[in-house]
Amino acid sequence: MPPPMKTPSLLSLLAVVLLVSACHRPAPAPPRAARPVEVAVAETRDVPLYIDEIGRCVPVARVMIQPQVSGILLSANVTDGTDVKKGDLLFTIDPRPFQATLDSAKSKLGEVQAKAAYDLSQLQRNQKLSDRNVVSPQDLDNARTLELSSQASLLGAQANVESAAINLDYCSIRSPIDGRTGHRLVDPGNLVNANSTNLIEIQCQTPIYADFSIPEDQLPEVRERLAAGTLSVVASYPQDPSKSREGKLVFLDSGVSTGTGTVLLRALFENDDRLFWPGQFVQVRLILESLKDAVLVPREALQAGADGPYLFVVGPDNSVSVREIKTGQRQGDSVVVTDALAAGETVVVTGQLGLSEGMAVKPVTSPSQP
Repeated sequence: MPPPMKTPSLLSLLAVVLLVSACHRPAPAPPRAARPVEVAVAETRDVPLYIDEIGRCVPVARVMIQPQVSGILLSANVTDGTDVKKGDLLFTIDPRPFQATLDSAKSKLGEVQAKAAYDLSQLQRNQKLSDRNVVSPQDLDNARTLELSSQASLLGAQANVESAAINLDYCSIRSPIDGRTGHRLVDPGNLVNANSTNLIEIQCQTPIYADFSIPEDQLPEVRERLAAGTLSVVASYPQDPSKSREGKLVFLDSGVSTGTGTVLLRALFENDDRLFWPGQFVQVRLILESLKDAVLVPREALQAGADGPYLFVVGPDNSVSVREIKTGQRQGDSVVVTDALAAGETVVVTGQLGLSEGMAVKPVTSPSQP
């Protein structure tokens, strides 16, 4: 009779089940590959603390030429759009009527001078005769009155001659300033009227002003830096910052505009090469002071979060950490970081999408950095 079969124990069955399950368990997923990202190193350098505003160029002198006597315009001695010097002849008015007036005034002056000389001699004669009691006191008084009247008439005649000479000189219209002419408004042959007919405008472009305004809340800081002597001004083309010129602040208005809440300022710039033109809009940067050893990162590295800006900082093990920061002013393609980041630390510039705390990355230096 065959021996009875042994029933497997519960422990043996459980071991078999565990062994079979272990054989069919999926293999663990391989570790995630490090993500390639572009990085840059935070640098340190001295940068300006500034206020940027839009300004407008204004000539240091602008004159609208008008005649000071009325007459026929004989000639225009100036070309439109050219430089002139103070004293250069611009226009000529027909001088003949004024020359005749001057000649008449000189003739009248001669008559008055002759009469004044005669009255003076009569007074002197009467004074001598009065000393010998030959003439009465009344005759002496009459002679003295005539002499005084002659002297007054002499002064008037001399004034008429001077006035006529001045009017004749006004027939030659000369430039009162150094500058550049606009277009001529009156042609020769026209009748021009004293102090009313516009002939041509002259603007002094060298040097040149730039007028701009700042908000009133920035006035205390500007006044403080102005008193300390640290202010400087740079003007440039808005579309081409490389075309720039450094100047100096020469005017701060005495009050705040009630309509705009701004304060007018004026800066002076050398302009011998005519870089700036009157009426032109320019970008004005009012530099308050220089910030020493500021930490800067490329502006592409900044990320916007609910609690403010932050960066992804790459650690020595090539893992990233999220760093909340505070920013200062933009400096070209870089931004000042005022805290929470040190110079020399590495930040992610591109490839931030999908990054999270502790994720491994493969840093690649940004082409914008050496």
